Amino acid sequence: MNLRLQNPEFESYINEQVRLGNFPTPEAVIEDALAHRMFGEPVKLNGEDIAAIKEADEEFARGEGVDEEEAIRQVRSAYRKAK
Repeated sequence: MNLRLQNPEFESYINEQVRLGNFPTPEAVIEDALAHRMFGEPVKLNGEDIAAIKEADEEFARGEGVDEEEAIRQVRSAYRKAK
């Protein structure tokens, strides 16, 4: 999913949070805000979470990621084999 923010203040806030090291990625800022809105409290990311997000971002940057349809296909295939 790609989102385009209409308010430049939101983008500035997100970029500042990443720059300050409060979040590893812009996506993590958005996910934290959504979790807070949905569940009433912010999600607390630990060092392991941050490292995993960073590793995933690096993998996608290298073209190692799979799209949603391929991921679903792989999960279904693994499920069928496990039966």
